[in-house]
Amino acid sequence: MYLPDHFKEVDPAEIASIIAGAPLACVVANSLEGLVANHVPLLLDKGGDLIGHFALANEMHRTVADGQEVMAIFRGVDGYISPNTYPSKLEHHRHVPTWNYQVVHVHGIITFQHDERSKRAAIGLLTRDQERRVNGDRAWKMADAPADYMLDMIAKIVAFRISVTRTIAKSKLSQNRDQRDLDGAVEGLKAHGDQALAERMVAKRC
Repeated sequence: MYLPDHFKEVDPAEIASIIAGAPLACVVANSLEGLVANHVPLLLDKGGDLIGHFALANEMHRTVADGQEVMAIFRGVDGYISPNTYPSKLEHHRHVPTWNYQVVHVHGIITFQHDERSKRAAIGLLTRDQERRVNGDRAWKMADAPADYMLDMIAKIVAFRISVTRTIAKSKLSQNRDQRDLDGAVEGLKAHGDQALAERMVAKRC
């Protein structure tokens, strides 16, 4: 990933926030059939591993070797920045459009898990995290479904862990602009309803 110094994201809390806020990762690996990519929700466990699961019908757990290096890409907020939002444009017109975004590349070693306990843990941790966000005290639990139905569903997945070896993160949020142009870009985003990106740009400059 192209990573100028002024866009490097090194704050562990910010990196964790990007991952938690955009859990649908693109998992990329070199397989027997060449490069493959699958989009799956992942969760960081307390030990720092990424956990998730594939459908049993998904060929990735057969074409990617156990213990192989993979990369999980988490894409946070992003959006188009128009030069028209920069006050300094009226003075010299030396601006071009750009795209702001946050992204995290997590490299690690993938291990596939076929036992029922690991599969239950992968589903349980992920659904508990998401259900609490969506439903709070009324969160869905695995125990809510009939036992035979859950057994059938669990039999149709493969759990996996990615032991993280390195993490590269980027926050391209107009840090290279002066304050008035940054403020102009933020107001431009807000005017078009892109509140999330505008807030991240303000927070990053603070």
